[in-house]
Amino acid sequence: MSVITATNHAAPASATAPAAGTTPTGSDAQDRFLKLLVAQLKNQDPLNPMDNAQITSQMAQISTVSGIDQLNTTLQAMAASFNADQSLQATAMIGHSVLASGSTLQLANGSATGGVYLPQSADKVVISIKDGSGQVLQKVDLGAQPAGVVSFQWDGASDSGAAAAPGSYSFAIEAVQGGNKIGATALALGLVSGVTQGKSGVSLNVNGVGTVALSDVKQVM
Repeated sequence: MSVITATNHAAPASATAPAAGTTPTGSDAQDRFLKLLVAQLKNQDPLNPMDNAQITSQMAQISTVSGIDQLNTTLQAMAASFNADQSLQATAMIGHSVLASGSTLQLANGSATGGVYLPQSADKVVISIKDGSGQVLQKVDLGAQPAGVVSFQWDGASDSGAAAAPGSYSFAIEAVQGGNKIGATALALGLVSGVTQGKSGVSLNVNGVGTVALSDVKQVM
């Protein structure tokens, strides 16, 4: 049995086993390897000694294990630093309005703003504004639009000319290029009120929209 295999499966109890509640490190593995190698050399058959190439190969393997452990530690530190930078950047958005993934419209003072993200240019973009029951109140024709973020405003009027009451509405998008539909993304406008750091990354608390992943923000107003 090689020293590497013995290191992974049979670490001596004396000073080689990590304390309870701790995670073994590359240094622990190296210590176990060296102690087992010395023990193996002391107890080898003089008539059939270990091959130098075998020892060299095993030393190279333990060096690789140690290098991988150090690489993992470095990557974890980089990930923690990246998350901290994201949180710092996100806090700068507090108090600003953002366009992020969502299909809600907040009508206030006779105006509501929303947006569309187009992965490619479109010959025609039509917004269908709906009430709480899903009834279409008005269709807004934005005409031809380039790829990217396109914002629009609704004046609160229905197709019949009646004024809608202030409150929350929704909208759907129909975008066409060359007769083919485009998978456009609806964007809701809201004010950033806070930042949350979770297991899945940084998210924003957006009034009227809810919790939005930082990656889903398309534009900061």
